[in-house]
Order: sequence, then structure tokens, then C-alpha cells
Amino acid sequence: MFLGVETMGEYRIDELARLAGTTVRNVRVYQDRGLLAPPRRDGRVGIYADAHLARLRLIGQLLQRGYTFANIGEMVAVWERGGDLADVLDLESAVGHPWSDEIGGHLTAEQLRESFGAEDTAENRARAVALGLLEPDGDRYRVPSPRLLSAGAEMVAAGMTLPAVLDLAERLRVHVDAAARDMAATVAGHVVAAHSRDGTLQGEDLAAVAAIVRRLRPLAQIVLDAMLAQAMSQHVQETLGDHLAQILDQQPGSRSAPGAEAGTTGLPGATGAIRRYRSPGRGRGSGSPLFGHIAIARSA
Repeated sequence: MFLGVETMGEYRIDELARLAGTTVRNVRVYQDRGLLAPPRRDGRVGIYADAHLARLRLIGQLLQRGYTFANIGEMVAVWERGGDLADVLDLESAVGHPWSDEIGGHLTAEQLRESFGAEDTAENRARAVALGLLEPDGDRYRVPSPRLLSAGAEMVAAGMTLPAVLDLAERLRVHVDAAARDMAATVAGHVVAAHSRDGTLQGEDLAAVAAIVRRLRPLAQIVLDAMLAQAMSQHVQETLGDHLAQILDQQPGSRSAPGAEAGTTGLPGATGAIRRYRSPGRGRGSGSPLFGHIAIARSA
């Protein structure tokens, strides 16, 4: 301070770089990319101010957090329009946060053989890698979603072949991806339109949209889970109902059983051959001795 007036810092490029914890070369790169305003010229010497120092420190922090130059350029543009950078970062956090709290794990090749037996072939393993179910990691495999792998192992243990399970996983991924893309585009389109000014989110709108994105996470899972449950209930009955009816029809005393009298069912209370099985309710508990039989070591 001098006579009650706050003096502004003035720095040459080497001093600016030192104070910002970067290099002269980086300062020039940031200027070339439009992230840092050019200095004031005093003859042939560039003079930088405190604003340049603050911007440089911000750029360094964002780079450490994994932002690209393009990301930083967009946020700097918002800042220069008067936006609150904290709101921008909060929205980025809401958008980029994982939608699952599942922790990945690791399996050795031996553990895969123990779990899948003869189904654990080089071809099937390569396909699981291509589908993202396994990721080679040295002499082990990283498992991004232990729940998915355990579900696949349970299907194999129940009698499905591993190629059939992988076929199903590939088809489901396409359908789920399409549903997620549709939901994200539809919701984002309406939310951004309702909160943007001139097509750009600014100020308090950024915080509002960040809050909506966080609420959308459980809502999306609830919607998909409820609709999948309804569809599975219908299609399992359609697929297995006729098979069960045929089994019941072959029971001793049923109309279609050998030796049964014509026009009778032989089943108490029955008035004709059973053509469709209707489940009286949900099955016995969701627990299964097969589920989770793969012991996947959690990632550190």
C-alpha cells in the first residue's frame, strides 16, 4: 500500500512463471492457446499484472485436476462473461461423477478358470475383454464391474454356455446404451432449455442444473429398474408359461396324459388343459447360493 492506494504487481515473464510455479515456455503456450491475455508492452519487454498471475495459478490447478486446454478455455470464457467459476466446477463435478458406487476388482487367470471351468477359453476371454467385462492388467485381469461378472458366472452355473452369456451381454449393452442416450439427451435438452439464457448456462443456472443432474442419478435407475421388472415379468411368463403347461398336462390324471378320459382334466378344480402359467407372486427370496461365488479382490 502507498498513500492508501493498493499497488498492482508488475512482473516480467520469468518472474511471473516462477511465482505461478510453471515455466516461461508454458506461459507462452497458454498465451498462444488464448488462455492467458497478452502482456502490456514496455518497449520490447512484456509486463504482466496480478490478473495474469491469478489466471496462471488457476490454469495450473485445472490441469492438475485433469482438464484439457479445451475444457479450460470454455471455463475461462464463462469466467470472463461474469460467471462464477465455482459453479462451473460444481456442474462439471456433477456431470463427471461416476453413476455407480461399485468398486472394481482383480482376478487372476487361475481364478477365472476355477470360476468358468471349460468355458474359460482364450476366445471367450478375448471377447470378454472386447466387451469391457475384463481388462488385462499385467498377470491379472481388472474387473470394472464385479456384479456383472458374477451375474454371468451364475448364468453359466445355471446351464447357459459362456458364448450365449456374452451374446446376451453384447445385445443388452446396445439396448441399454440406446436407452441411456435417449434419456440423457431428452432430460438435458429440457433442463438446459429451461435454465439457459441465450442458449448458455450462466450464474445461478449452473448451480440449479448441477443439483438436477445429481437428483437424476437415482431417478434414472429407479425408472429403468421398474420398467425392466414389469417387462421381465411379462416375458418370462410368456416364454415359460407354455412349457409349464405342457408339463402339467403330462401329469397322471390330466386330460392329455396317456389313458386319461376325453374331456376331463383329472386335476382338482381344473376345467380344461392349462394353457398359460401365471405366477402368483414374486419368487422366494432374491438370495442365491450361486450369486457372488467369485471372490474378486477389490482394487486398492
